[in-house]
Amino acid sequence: MPEPSPTDLLMSYQRAQAQFTDRVDAVEAAEWDAQALPEWSVADLVAHLTSEQLWVPPLLAGEPLEDAAARIPTDTEELLAGDPLGSWEAAADAALTAWAQPGALDRTVHLYSGPAEAADYLAEMTADLTVHAWDLAQALGRDTQLDPELVAAAFRYAERNLADDGVPGIFAPPLDVPQGADLQTRLLARFGRRA
Repeated sequence: MPEPSPTDLLMSYQRAQAQFTDRVDAVEAAEWDAQALPEWSVADLVAHLTSEQLWVPPLLAGEPLEDAAARIPTDTEELLAGDPLGSWEAAADAALTAWAQPGALDRTVHLYSGPAEAADYLAEMTADLTVHAWDLAQALGRDTQLDPELVAAAFRYAERNLADDGVPGIFAPPLDVPQGADLQTRLLARFGRRA
């Protein structure tokens, strides 16, 4: 399979944002405190993805990690500011705008894990958005079917980048899947989730 072009990477990211936005938009007022992941509510999950989007503009601009960290909230209430959907959309729009700048995908970004190619960072963010869209739908008992092209892209990322025993504190170890399992089931298992 050929490597995705910069345009393909950007379009996948935009679709992953839209898929997550649809799920955030469907959250009802009484559901924000529901458990989404161990130790995370639905609000915490949306705040986590909002925070990840807020990191994109400063990192792509070459801002030192410590400077960006000093300005990006970590508290759920502060990140969502009483308007979870609006806060998510504003952060997502700013991130997409930063990624769409000429040459953005050719840059190196400095993450906590060290320097990374921007294109790899974008693929990671797309995979993260895809898996967390499933988490959000699952937490709320909604349709958990994901965009098949995003599933394929996220699985390709996982196979290339995730350790066989997961990443402690970030990604759970992969789970076994039955023979013949579909790609979405295999993707979720690769991220430690049971479909």
